Amino acid sequence: MKTLTRFLAVPLVLVVWELITRAIGDTDFPPPTTIVTRMYELWFSGPVGQVFLTEDAIANILPSLGRMFGGWILASVIGILAGILLGRSRAATDYVDPLIEFGRALPPPLLIPVFLVLTAGLSSELVSGVLITQLSTIVFGVIWPVLLNSIDGVRAVDRTYTETATVFNLTKLQYLRVVLLPAASPKIFAGLRLSLSLALIMMVISELLGGSDGIGYQLLQAQRSFDGAGVWAAIALLGILGYVVNSLFVLAERRVLVWHRQANRNP
Repeated sequence: MKTLTRFLAVPLVLVVWELITRAIGDTDFPPPTTIVTRMYELWFSGPVGQVFLTEDAIANILPSLGRMFGGWILASVIGILAGILLGRSRAATDYVDPLIEFGRALPPPLLIPVFLVLTAGLSSELVSGVLITQLSTIVFGVIWPVLLNSIDGVRAVDRTYTETATVFNLTKLQYLRVVLLPAASPKIFAGLRLSLSLALIMMVISELLGGSDGIGYQLLQAQRSFDGAGVWAAIALLGILGYVVNSLFVLAERRVLVWHRQANRNP
């Protein structure tokens, strides 16, 4: 019942949107029914054997998701590893902190030409330079929340845990697996969740500025062909994907950090 109550505003907003846009009659602001019809035509009217996905969906949605998750996973691995190393050494963090603050202040879209030049020699028959550039843009744009939260999470580990690990003579690997990662995981997961939302945004931007396929590329093509319904269909699809991905991540986070909630519940 509580879950249903959360979605009561959705049909109300859609009905108001439908009535207003039909009264205005502007093709740049189509009603929701037109947008849903366009989404069905573009992506979900395929055969059963393709799970109702059209050729456009396979050629654009799946590559977009691959780039988004690929960039996010790569940024997460780098951010967590670097965050653990820097979090355990305050002196090292003090040295690189100006570089971190400088890097996170740079707008990733402006660096796409730089990434194109830097990755030009890395392209091959299997991996194109454009793909490497897009992944580099996503990684650069989303790594900062993971890195900073990992550093804070490692620094916030209770000193009692560290002293207990010393008493039990744990090895560095045991200390990392049994003490450090579990204690820092709430902050790390907070960074991962924020970076996942940023990955979706960076994926679209990279496709708008330098792509030949993907949801962002389709949005750009719809805009150039004055297809208002197609533009809104792409926007609606991105919103739905963002909601679904975030919901799945929250569900996984709750399962992984169930011990943390129980510890906070029981003083």
